[in-house]
This record gives sequence, C-alpha cells and structure tokens, in this order.
Amino acid sequence: MGVGMKQLYPAPFCYTMRMKVIIMYTLLVVDDEKIIRQGIARLINLRQIGIVTIYEADNGKMALALMAKHPIDIILADINMPIMNGLEFSKIVKQNYPACRIALITGYDYLDYAIQAVKIGVDDYILKPASKDDIQALLMHMAENLQKNKKAHELERTVEKLQGAFSHQGSKSIKDQLMDVIRENLENQDFSLQQLAFDMGYNISYLSSIFKQYFGMSFRDYLLEQRLEKARLLMLTTQMKNYEVAEAVGIKDANYFSTCFKRKYHVTVTEFRNGRLL
Repeated sequence: MGVGMKQLYPAPFCYTMRMKVIIMYTLLVVDDEKIIRQGIARLINLRQIGIVTIYEADNGKMALALMAKHPIDIILADINMPIMNGLEFSKIVKQNYPACRIALITGYDYLDYAIQAVKIGVDDYILKPASKDDIQALLMHMAENLQKNKKAHELERTVEKLQGAFSHQGSKSIKDQLMDVIRENLENQDFSLQQLAFDMGYNISYLSSIFKQYFGMSFRDYLLEQRLEKARLLMLTTQMKNYEVAEAVGIKDANYFSTCFKRKYHVTVTEFRNGRLL
C-alpha cells in the first residue's frame, strides 16, 4: 500500500519566484496505481504551483486517515479505487474539509460519476489519459482559486473583527474617539475631514455619513462649534488678545473669528469680554 509524504522543498512560509510571493500548499494524490502517484510527484513542476509537500494514498479510506493528521490544501484523486472510491471520498471531504480543493481523475467510462461529483462540490475533473501539461494546468487553476478563497476569508474575518469590536464598544465609544481626535486638533488650522478620516482609518465618505448620525451636524459645523467653545474658555481664563485666541483655536482670520462668534452667541467678542456672557 502506498501511503506517505514527500517534502519537496524546505518549508519556509513562502518563497519568491520572479519577484512574486507564492503561498505554499500541500497536495494529496489518491490513486491505487503507484506509477501514477509517482509520475505526478516527479514529472509535474509542483514548485511553480506553490506545492512544497505531497502526500500519497492508494484509496479514499487511507487518504481520510492522512487528512486527519495533516492539513491538505489540494487533492487529486482517482475516481475508480478499491475500498472507497473517489466519489465517496470526495463527498466526505467536502462535508468535513469544505475549504479543500478536489479534482478527480477519471476515464470516459466513469464520466457520469465525475459529473455527479462536481454536483456534490468537487472542484474539477480531468479525463484519462491526461498529459503532464493538463495536470499542471489543473493544479495551477486550483491553487489560484484556493489563494483567492483564502484572501476572501481573510477579508471576511477582518470585517467580522471590526464589526465585533464596534459592537462591543458601541456607538458612544466611536463618537468619543472622534471627539478626542478633534479636541487634539483644534489648534491645527489645516485640520480637515480628510485628516480625521486618515487618523481614524475610515473612508472619507463613510465618515462624513456616520459623523452626521453621531453629532447631528456636519464635521465642519461641529469643528467650528468646538473651536468657539474653546475660544470662550480662553477669553474667560486668559488675557490673550482676540487674534491670539483665534490662532489658538485654529482660525487664521481674526475678523472671521469675530463674525462666527457673534453668529453663534449673538454677542460680539468685545461684549463677551465686558461681561455680557449670555
């Protein structure tokens, strides 16, 4: 019986080929004909595909025993095998290892079985006699699909983590974070929604939308409101001149500052300083 593993290359996480990073995969070849298993291992350029480890089994039952012990990414299995055929084997694999990619090798007499296997989730099949180039192209195609699927899962997990964090923290926590960043930048005359989005790690359009939900006004209006509130505090607690107060709250033009102050509080800066505090 032919069950075993061949380490084709040293096993770092990845290797570089033509300046392109290739994710490494493990391949399981399941076929009762030893010459076919050996031919795939020796004749196919597995390194080009990113396969560094290859396991062999001569029937489906032994292949499942291997999979219980070792992580497998890609499977190439004959459909006509003793003890457990490729169709039964594929069904069990897809139920227990849904991320694994499977392709069946079949002759014309078993084409109907291959089509049935595709219906239960097998990813592809190849007809005998298959050339070296045919098998190479098949394995390359499955490796590329596997890589796309892994990236999609990574993105999905990242989104889930972010959603979980936001759900745990609640809307108030996000609002507090926004308020903190704004307070830290009140003196920054160039502070903008774009800068806030960058600091928070948000898309600017998305941030603009949620900002209005949290604060009931636009970012620009809220920023001005906070600057004017800080200006009132500075005028009450310091001897700073009007233009100095304006600069301290990130407003370049003292006249614009005075105009905004009166529009907001319905008194001039002078009246406020003289004790008309509303």
